[in-house]
Amino acid sequence: MHEAPPTPSPTSPAVPAEPLSHGLKQRHLTMLGLGGVIGAGLFVGSGAGIAVAGPAIVVSYLIAGALAMLVMRMLGEMSAAMPASGSFSVHAERALGRWAGFSVGWLYWFLLVVVLAVEATAAAQIAHGWVPGVEPWAWVLLFMVVFTVANLTAVKNFGEFEFWFASLKVGAIVVFLVLGGLAVFGLLPDTDPVGMTNLTGQGGFLPNGWSGVVSGVLTVVFAFGGLEVVTIAAAETDDPARAVGRAVRSAVVRILFFYVGSMLVIVTVLPWTAQQAGLSPYVKVLDAIGVPSAGQIMNIVVFVALLSALNANLYGSSRMIFSLAERGEAPRGLLKVSGGGADGSSGQAGGVPRRAVLASVAFGFVSVLLNLLWPDTVFLYMLNSVGAVLLFVWALIAASQLRLRARLEQEAPDALALRMWWFPYLTWVTLAGLLGVLLLMLTDDAARPQVLWSAGATALVLLVAVGREWRERRARRAPSALTDR
Repeated sequence: MHEAPPTPSPTSPAVPAEPLSHGLKQRHLTMLGLGGVIGAGLFVGSGAGIAVAGPAIVVSYLIAGALAMLVMRMLGEMSAAMPASGSFSVHAERALGRWAGFSVGWLYWFLLVVVLAVEATAAAQIAHGWVPGVEPWAWVLLFMVVFTVANLTAVKNFGEFEFWFASLKVGAIVVFLVLGGLAVFGLLPDTDPVGMTNLTGQGGFLPNGWSGVVSGVLTVVFAFGGLEVVTIAAAETDDPARAVGRAVRSAVVRILFFYVGSMLVIVTVLPWTAQQAGLSPYVKVLDAIGVPSAGQIMNIVVFVALLSALNANLYGSSRMIFSLAERGEAPRGLLKVSGGGADGSSGQAGGVPRRAVLASVAFGFVSVLLNLLWPDTVFLYMLNSVGAVLLFVWALIAASQLRLRARLEQEAPDALALRMWWFPYLTWVTLAGLLGVLLLMLTDDAARPQVLWSAGATALVLLVAVGREWRERRARRAPSALTDR
């Protein structure tokens, strides 16, 4: 099963123009789910959250993680019942109409190709520090070429890249949790038990009150973005329904454990006042417990995390625009896929949407160029215009699940292999939570521009979507009007 054409029935059979490969294995999907959101936002960006919330950053991560977990459960339910390379864009179209599928698909594609530029530039800066003789732009070019080639070949190459990248990131966090846990209990050489001192000192567990926890949520919620790619990739496995169900079940709980566990170790080992925005709290902890070259070790981990995210975003953006083309929402020329074995085996690159990959990487190159030339003007506006798009996407996922769940229970209850908990109450709670985060961002001076610019970009895409539907309705009415005469 691959993807169904736009139709009001959520259970229509898949009729793709040209089939994508089924070269991804369960281990690829599971590790993609685990490693997809473990990136620079956790390893470096978490310092900003600790600086505003103190030890209560653990609560901030619990709230943000629970929100992400609920969204993923809803998305997993729909993807297991109706696997599609367009994932939530297809679900939104079936649930709410073509305008919704068009809007969420193009917004998500734009989000991925803009963020891709940030990741490529950040990885290039780290590589430039290691090899100063090579300019950052040359590193960016190298990364983009390497991952473009990887995505133009068999999809299993993407899966292997992500499997090993994610394995390194997950391994690094496991080692960190073990070393941090030993340090907390004074089981490492030259260490004494820490106890609860750092959790209750320096202003207590809530040094900035619950407003600090809320600010922490606004800081860290976007670090959970990226899990959506799992449901996009599931369509290229041999058994999409089973694969996505297993990946979602295993990923969300373990990722929550990694995030919350890491934060608990960090604020227990060191006083929260020792952390500051822009510096990795992981490096500070590793330095404190005597791990040699902690800074360079974490630089390597962050470097891998950035390349992993770049690879995943290029993959996700290419499949999203391919799905849009398949439903007539993007140029039909992007539907062309490579020949060869459709299973992606024996080194064959069959079933790869190469034109979709090239279209995504082309805009990615433009974004990188804008980031290198005008990081504080043109690119900053682009970045702000996608800053809150993830929350809009999550809200549409929840709205789609509300509509499709009822229809699936009536028309195809057996397809609900993975069910949302306490439906529909938790779905409504999730929607309320997402609205609350957006409203809180509007009250925050730093976050407000992102909401306003993202709202503007969303309104523009919605205007285009509504305009297209209006023109199509008018074109359909014209022949009937002539016939009546």
